[in-house]
Amino acid sequence: MNTEKLCLLANQLGCEVIRNGMLRDFTTFKVGGECPLIIAINSEESLSRLICACADGGMRYMVLGKGSNMLCDDKGFDGVILLMGSAFSQIEMIGDCLVRVNAGCSLMKLCRFALDNSLTGLEFAYGIPGTVGGAVYMNAGAYGGEIKDIAEVVYAVDGSGRSREFKRDELGLSYRGSVFQKNGCIITSAVFRLEKGDREQISAKMEQLMSRRREKQPLEFPNAGSTFKRPAGQFAGKLIQDCGLRGLTVGGAQVSKKHCGFVINTGNATSEDIKTLIKQVQDTVLEKTGFFLECEVRIIPYSDTNT
Repeated sequence: MNTEKLCLLANQLGCEVIRNGMLRDFTTFKVGGECPLIIAINSEESLSRLICACADGGMRYMVLGKGSNMLCDDKGFDGVILLMGSAFSQIEMIGDCLVRVNAGCSLMKLCRFALDNSLTGLEFAYGIPGTVGGAVYMNAGAYGGEIKDIAEVVYAVDGSGRSREFKRDELGLSYRGSVFQKNGCIITSAVFRLEKGDREQISAKMEQLMSRRREKQPLEFPNAGSTFKRPAGQFAGKLIQDCGLRGLTVGGAQVSKKHCGFVINTGNATSEDIKTLIKQVQDTVLEKTGFFLECEVRIIPYSDTNT
């Protein structure tokens, strides 16, 4: 199947099609070149049929939510982006404290829904700039809470376009990890179990955590969240700071002066700037402390042949 046929199918399915979109416009790092075709997914059926079409046509594809934990290549992406966003973001109550939400829903929207319904358990996620799909995929967490604490069931589509259901004990949720990082399935929705709470208390906690984010994190600069995973018994930011790397700069990329665990785009960073800086930080910390900082940000190459 060629691009034109895929566009025709996407239009038939009611999906918005964006040609030659710049990935910097779809990622929080504000870095990334051109992608020939971006399709906004609007249903699980659309996702399933488009995956099958890509597979049949030998076309490379990637799912993108808010783009908050990835670094795209300056050259772009030589395939199809399946965008999970506002067109696929419905939320519904399916029980007193059970919420089913589509993968394209932003965590901020979900948190506000929980607040409006006096449901507690999601406060930790307020301010995380990602979607539900990405949050489950990475087992997002902050301030003592994680997705694994509330996830009950996750629905997904496999590489053949078939619907799959994963119960709580099948999710493999661990520190920044899940079974979906291994099985290649694409998350379409999730069911979260929350608890009844006091609306004012929920709101106060959300605002408290948001204030902490603003105070401690470089939200004023484009970034992809925490750049490095936390080594056992250590904190990545402190190790970087102790190695004297605060403010270290390569081109437009910089180790944040506000929080050393973040690499930021000061305005004109390229993907090569960011990758070079990450490598310099890793090498220096390893040499001086013996700890290797594993990169938490997903590096997306231009093509499958990239090394």
